[in-house]
This record gives sequence, structure tokens and C-alpha cells, in this order.
Amino acid sequence: MIDLLELHKFFILKHLHPGDVAVDFTMGNGHDTAFLCRTVGENGRVYAFDIQEQAVRSTAEALEKAGVPKNYTLIHDSHHRVKDYVKEPFKAGMFNLGWLPGGDKSITTLRETTLPAIEAAIELMDRDAILNIAVYPGHEEGDAEGKMICEYLGSISRYKVCATRVNILNSPTSPYFIIVETKP
Repeated sequence: MIDLLELHKFFILKHLHPGDVAVDFTMGNGHDTAFLCRTVGENGRVYAFDIQEQAVRSTAEALEKAGVPKNYTLIHDSHHRVKDYVKEPFKAGMFNLGWLPGGDKSITTLRETTLPAIEAAIELMDRDAILNIAVYPGHEEGDAEGKMICEYLGSISRYKVCATRVNILNSPTSPYFIIVETKP
């Protein structure tokens, strides 16, 4: 069977290279942040966001333990404020929506901050860049969030970005992801 997380990384590696800039819009426990740090290498830069102090601490510990280059900035703030911190175009961005694994499930990403974050991310994308958005429709807010994102991305001209949804057809509540790519 297809491993959606591995497929996620496969697509990112088509766009992200050593020396590039990347953004983890939802750092969680730091797994995506570590992947991005290793991929961009010592001369690259990674910015990672989360609203939960627990996520920032967990990510800092995970990055230290993983021995990734010190090429990252961990930001304890909402992803919708990305433009307050990231001033240069990025080649890859990752959203892993929902709640912090192992954390409080009552704290989830929300439509009112996720949509502005995605809008800002698209504005910050470099040429030949990618934005991967993992959606978890198995809970009410996640389902609504995914529908909102699909509606929004479906309204953008295909000449500006290409938006693709990858999902398991015979499992409607399984996670899926959306790929947003800019032209080379």
C-alpha cells in the first residue's frame, strides 16, 4: 500500500535542495522539521511554527537528538503570522494539520488561521516550489478545514499554481494531502 508520508517527502524532494529555504508551518514533534533541516543542509534555512510551547520544546529536543544542522529557527507563534518572520521566498513548505501527536486533542489547527497561513505561504513561494498540506478529516474541524482549503485552492488560477489532492478513495476519513506547486 502507498505510504502517504513517504509520498509526501518524495514530492518535496523534487523541489527542495541543499542551500534552499523551507518552512514547517506546524512543527508538532519535529519530524518534518528534521527532514527539512537534513534536506537543505548547513547552508539552507528552515523556519518552523507552532502555537504550543510543548511542540517547541519537543521539536528542539528531537532536532538536538537527531543531530541535524543548526540551520533552523523555531517560532512559538501561529503559522498565519509567517510573514512576520520569513522574509525570503521558500522552496518547500509543510502543513500537518490537526492536533499535536501525543498532545491535547482539544487544541487543533483552525480554519480561521489555517487559510490566512496558506494564502501567505503561496505568496512566499519561490519559483519551482512546493507546499504540502496534510489534512485529517476524521474529526469535525479537520473535515471542515480540508473542505475550505480545497475550495480556496480550486479558485486560484492554474496559471499561478497547480493544486493536486492525493487521497485514498475507499477510505473517506483517512488523511489526505494537497500539493501546491509553482511554475519553474
